[in-house]
Amino acid sequence: MSSHPRSAAVLPRVFCLVGPDDDLSLLPALAARGVTGFQVRDKTSEDRDCLALVVTVMASLASYDVMVVVDDRLDVALAAGADGVHLGARDLPLVHARRLADALDRPFVVGATCRDATQVRAAVEDGADYAGFGPIGVSGSKADLPDPLGVAALRGATGNLPLVAIGGIDVPTAREVRAAGAHGVAVIGAVWRARDPLRAAEELVAAVA
Repeated sequence: MSSHPRSAAVLPRVFCLVGPDDDLSLLPALAARGVTGFQVRDKTSEDRDCLALVVTVMASLASYDVMVVVDDRLDVALAAGADGVHLGARDLPLVHARRLADALDRPFVVGATCRDATQVRAAVEDGADYAGFGPIGVSGSKADLPDPLGVAALRGATGNLPLVAIGGIDVPTAREVRAAGAHGVAVIGAVWRARDPLRAAEELVAAVA
């Protein structure tokens, strides 16, 4: 487990990824139904527009005890006053993000994308607070992903960092990864492409409780 300011005790069980095309008006209702983590992901916008999106998300959730992290962009996360950043292999190296985060006068989460146990151990050494582990299943939300890793790969990577399973997560898979040792799940389509996003969120929250 990470020894940095945020720990698994406060790390959300469910992260809902949020992009510029999602219905931001639903965010308070999602939080009210138990979603306590929101990851803002905007792969295409200019920094100014991405910052505006993060600020909007944070403002809409200001009345709720939730965590808002920003995908890829440490500078935007810091400028917005977000709770953390989630970094992939092509982003700023974790060790540098950790050093900047530790210079703040407030807690700041640094998450890392990992695909195997070796990467999880490296993320621990570099100061990550959690690892987003996946894709567990087939994902329709992101191109150029590797083949699904499956639940067995996640089970073999547990024990060093809290793992947040991502990629093709639905309610049955959420239960399965929790049973295999995942701290929680991160979802996109399971909420935003659901016929009833709020009911879908409730079911996911219950599945990982």
